[in-house]
Amino acid sequence: MHGHQIRQTAQTDRTELWTDIKVGSLYGALHRMAAEGVIEEIRTEQEGNLPARTIYGITDDGRLELASLRDAALRDTRLATDPVDLALQLSQDVPTPVLTAAVRDRLGALAAELARWARLREVATPHLTTLEALGFDHTLMRLETEVAWHEKLLAALPVPEGAAGVDGATGAEVSDGA
Repeated sequence: MHGHQIRQTAQTDRTELWTDIKVGSLYGALHRMAAEGVIEEIRTEQEGNLPARTIYGITDDGRLELASLRDAALRDTRLATDPVDLALQLSQDVPTPVLTAAVRDRLGALAAELARWARLREVATPHLTTLEALGFDHTLMRLETEVAWHEKLLAALPVPEGAAGVDGATGAEVSDGA
C-alpha cells in the first residue's frame, strides 16, 4: 500500500483507539520503519494528475518483528502500573476537597470515555469479527472497572464535618444532614 491507503485504513480501523500511533504521524513512521528495514519501498505509482505515491511492503525482517511483538503481547500478563496509585499515596498534604474534586473529575472523564466506547461499539458491531468484538469488550470492561474503582475511592474519602459528600454509587453530592 502507499501511505495514503495506509492512512485511510488506519482511520477506518480507528487505529488511534487501540494504539499510541497517531494517523498524522504515519509518514514519519513509514520513513523510520523503512530505515529500520521492517518495510521497503516496492515501487512508485502515479494515477492521473495525482502526486506520485510510494508503495510499501513488509520485509521478511518486518514479518519476524511483527510476529515477535504479537507473541510477546499475547504472553505478557503484567499489569501496567497506574500513576494514580502513586499520586494517591503521596496525597496526604492535599486538602480533602481538592482531592475529592480531582477524583470526581477523573470519574467524570472515565464515565464519558466509557460512554464513547459503548456508542462506538454499538455502531461498529455489525462490522466486527469475533476477535475485534472481544477487543471492544475488553476495553469496555476495563473502563467499567475503572469507573467502579473511582466510585469506591470517592466513597472512601473523608468528608469534612458540615460539608457535602459524594455518594460512591452515584457520584451525586449528598449532605451530612446538618
